[in-house]
Amino acid sequence: MPIYPLEQFEKDLAEDRRSRAEPEATKTVVVRFGAMRLIGEYPFRASIRPGCGSRLICRTHRGTELATVLTSTCPNAGCSHSITRQEMLEYIENSGGRAYPFFTNGRALRVASPEDLQAQARLDESVDRMTRETRRAVADQGLKMRVVRAEPILGGETLTFFYTAEGRVDFRDLVQRLSDEHRTRIEMRQIGARDEARLNGDYERCGQHCCCRQFLKVLKPVSMKSAKLQKATLDPLKISGRCGRLMCCLRYEDKTYEELKRRLPHRRSHVGTPEGDGIVLNTQILTQLVLVRLDADSRDVAVPVEELTEAGLARPEPTAQPAEAVPSRGSGGESSGSAGDRSRRPRRRRRRRADSARQKGSDRPPPTPPDRPSAQGGDAGPAAKAGQQPDQPAKRKRRRRRRRNKPGPGPASNPPPDSP
Repeated sequence: MPIYPLEQFEKDLAEDRRSRAEPEATKTVVVRFGAMRLIGEYPFRASIRPGCGSRLICRTHRGTELATVLTSTCPNAGCSHSITRQEMLEYIENSGGRAYPFFTNGRALRVASPEDLQAQARLDESVDRMTRETRRAVADQGLKMRVVRAEPILGGETLTFFYTAEGRVDFRDLVQRLSDEHRTRIEMRQIGARDEARLNGDYERCGQHCCCRQFLKVLKPVSMKSAKLQKATLDPLKISGRCGRLMCCLRYEDKTYEELKRRLPHRRSHVGTPEGDGIVLNTQILTQLVLVRLDADSRDVAVPVEELTEAGLARPEPTAQPAEAVPSRGSGGESSGSAGDRSRRPRRRRRRRADSARQKGSDRPPPTPPDRPSAQGGDAGPAAKAGQQPDQPAKRKRRRRRRRNKPGPGPASNPPPDSP
């Protein structure tokens, strides 16, 4: 049975062929080179399209050396192993910006041949010998520095020595000696402890390659605050890497921990929970739980941070009391009211007695002066019996009279006789 081509099928086939067409050829390649694993983007003009992991001979800012292709930059990111230039620049900006070791002053020359790979292997074998000889030369001159590694390049334009030192070192005589010995340009570069781990480090305590050697390009300082925030152990031996500094992985989750910590309330603060108000005792950053001690019954409860409210807003619903527990007023001669009202009654009675005593004292007539005899006979008043002088101020007399008339615990004394 013959198959007749349909017009719609032919259109779909042509569209599918256009979508599977070869993407636009790459104009630049991103490569990694050098012992410090530097990154560069160089133009590449060749009929062969290199894949990821291919070895190229590149002209860098240091000379001719062997480089490894990381990715190809396509304008439309057509293949699965290529990215656009905009995506690459965003990655560099997020990874450190200007501090990122990215270079563009160079170009990719050609694909590396087997002879180039053999020459690079011979150079890698001579690195240890060059390092030992340079260390002996440093010891002969008595310089306070330690040579970490030597790095020759394929073209032989420069020979770089990485060293560590506590301060500045005058190594002019050493450079002259090395230049005469190797017949090339000598470059001395001082590095820190983290860069030394990048050169010589292999595996960390986590079982993975050192981050600085594998992918980490910008080595920023790590503070003890990150370890305290993540509640890691503060033992320096357990949170230090191969370089002797705090491990760089403490910075990976530092921003996430800070954002989660901002959502939690402060300790000793008053918050509201579904079970009542209470005081915050402790918090957990990762689980977002808050340990609260309730004010009502001093019970400790763990509450998610989403269920917390302001103090006084979320209160527990009052439980219904039985009818026989509610006291009735005026029933059976028993005193009505709560226990708090019964405890306040003696205090109210004392206040009433004191008010009535003050009112009685204000209604009485003033007592007999000490210099005038009373109507019943020549007896003087109480002030005269106490030896009070007649010229004493009346304000003091009134004060003493108030003290004398102040009701005490015993029966009230008889008031003084009325004056004529």
